[in-house]
Amino acid sequence: MLMRTEPFRELDRWAQRVFNGAAAPAAVPMDAWREDGSFWVRFDLPGVEPDSIDLNVERDVLTVRAERKPATEGGRQVLINERPTGTFTRQLFLGETLDVERIEASYDAGVLSLRIPVAEQAKPRKIEISGGRKELQS
Repeated sequence: MLMRTEPFRELDRWAQRVFNGAAAPAAVPMDAWREDGSFWVRFDLPGVEPDSIDLNVERDVLTVRAERKPATEGGRQVLINERPTGTFTRQLFLGETLDVERIEASYDAGVLSLRIPVAEQAKPRKIEISGGRKELQS
């Protein structure tokens, strides 16, 4: 039989539901970095079925929404229920320098990975300087 070793854990969980609201979506942990002309973002979504993930871009806001359903079925007696279930959501505000039309997404081993390329017009570029005393002409 499974036994709990943390006697106040259920009380903490209950207090979190009461004070934070049971219906409030949980935050999704993420890492983000810039590399090779793109922004990379990884979201932790363990136990989430790929078809329950909704990835949406509206204006410059990227929204990730996923749902993890309880593993309980009829006739089961739940002894311990510590894994969070419900709707998980995270929003990122994307700058105008990112190419939202070319976002790539993949999901593997509970991790949603995104590659968001930097827009061509936002990439650094070299500007040539003319020599001598030549004036700029309008």
